[in-house]
Amino acid sequence: MDAVALVERYYESLDAHEYDALEDVLAPEFVQQRPDRRFEDREAFVEFMREDRPNKRTRHDLEDVLADGGRVAVRGRVVDDETGSALFEFADVFELGDGRIVRLETYSR
Repeated sequence: MDAVALVERYYESLDAHEYDALEDVLAPEFVQQRPDRRFEDREAFVEFMREDRPNKRTRHDLEDVLADGGRVAVRGRVVDDETGSALFEFADVFELGDGRIVRLETYSR
């Protein structure tokens, strides 16, 4: 799977609540840094998304996806599925390794 397809699969899995598929695209040592928290491994991240995510009725609308080797940058919006309104804008920077996502830096406004 190429870098862009891997990242697109990440968003598809997250939006469809396919947590086993989400686990498959993340390296075991996956780390995410967000403005409000940090996840130190794949298990903690997937558990949060499965159990504690504040609003599960959302989707990611991707506006720009740029790839350069083992890095992918994405700009988009998180949209409420029920109302169709944008909740916030985000930029994600992914680092990839061995066919999986190793690190994710998330910025939002």
